Amino acid sequence: MTESQKYDAARAARSTWLDIRGVRYHLLEWGDASSPLVMMLHGWGDCAASFQFVVDALQEDWLVVAPDWRGFGRSHHRCDSYWFPDYLADLDLLLEHYQPDKPVNLLGHSMGANIAGLYAGIFPDRVLNFVNVEGFGLADSDPANAPENYRRWITRMRTLPTYSRYSSYAGLADRIISRAPEMSVDKALFVAHEWAYTDDNGEIVLRADPAHKLPNAVQYRRAESIACWENVSAQVLLVVGENTDFTAAAKGFIDPQVTAHPFRNHQTVTIPGCGHMVHFERPLELALEAERFLHGAAANVV
Repeated sequence: MTESQKYDAARAARSTWLDIRGVRYHLLEWGDASSPLVMMLHGWGDCAASFQFVVDALQEDWLVVAPDWRGFGRSHHRCDSYWFPDYLADLDLLLEHYQPDKPVNLLGHSMGANIAGLYAGIFPDRVLNFVNVEGFGLADSDPANAPENYRRWITRMRTLPTYSRYSSYAGLADRIISRAPEMSVDKALFVAHEWAYTDDNGEIVLRADPAHKLPNAVQYRRAESIACWENVSAQVLLVVGENTDFTAAAKGFIDPQVTAHPFRNHQTVTIPGCGHMVHFERPLELALEAERFLHGAAANVV
């Protein structure tokens, strides 16, 4: 694996910065400002630039905007906390900046899709269409575990965790491919360069605040997520990787025949030959399905 193999982006991204709730947010923009907006929201440990492959595969002209979530990518690190409500409030102001007067199109992967799904139920009038890529929540927690969970959070905060460091971008690319085995080498090298930087000692260091590795103080309450999902009025496309094992706890929500699905106005599509990292392994297929859905949703608007 050599640096010359790194993926060459077909569409140039523009970096921009916004001050959002005390965080210096980094965002990438592709396309003309006059084109329809699609905001793409990355997952945990990822960054905005990882949507490059999907953007390059789009057939139509869109204004694509993707933020680096607080504490990831080039956005500000060392925040005091990384609570889910912070992401929701950040998203609200990002949407207010880019499209304050009408509902938006959202595409989210994993954590980004979970944030988008909650937001779409909290403010159903602000989201027109939602492409949910592998963002189906977590298994419910047991309230009886709360004392131990709080104890674990407080104890773990005493010593900040660390991320692995790498001797080369090729080494990090190998790690990325281990998570997304159907990903090509050139794309893995591209992502490695976006996920990390070279420090003064020549080590490859991830662009992510180690505090993200701390456990959550508050346990996941699936019933609250479902209450938000049931309040979503947007058209929803659920995208599942055929080989995913990430959403095993939510298999009942993936089956398109399940009538009790928490999202109304939903469609489900399974993309073959990929797992959880759909945008890494099958970006062309994801782009095609997303555009087909967005055009179909627009056609259904009376």
